[in-house]
Amino acid sequence: MSEMERTFIAIKPDGVQRGIIGEVIKRFETKGFKLVGMKMQQASQELLNNHYSDLKGKPFFPTLIEYMSSGPVVAMVWEGKGAVKTGRVMLGETNPADSKPGTIRGDFCIDIGKNIIHGSDSVESAKKEISLWFKDDELVSYTSCAFSWLY
Repeated sequence: MSEMERTFIAIKPDGVQRGIIGEVIKRFETKGFKLVGMKMQQASQELLNNHYSDLKGKPFFPTLIEYMSSGPVVAMVWEGKGAVKTGRVMLGETNPADSKPGTIRGDFCIDIGKNIIHGSDSVESAKKEISLWFKDDELVSYTSCAFSWLY
């Protein structure tokens, strides 16, 4: 069985503007993951450059940074067994056209340029992204009363 881990999930500006925040939270809570950190912020250029540093050489990089800085982002940290892998499955494919119905992108997105949500693609990426977006004291460790019903 997978280990307990944390993943970083960000609702992008288009998801915030479209009012999908509650739906995303509902899906992660219903799945059984525990929310340990959440905040809404206007992401700075510096933060976005660090977050997307692996994409700096790509032709779409400037457009991506412009899109991500076009409005507020809801940054979240979710915890649970297999949170990274399962979170990615719940999000759907990066290109919404390839996402299955029932996934967040499959249900709410049309265009790859506005795919409403980001999720860490590995445990290592999750650790990096969480440390970029959150200070240690912004994350809360607690035992959910649902834990024994899930695991």
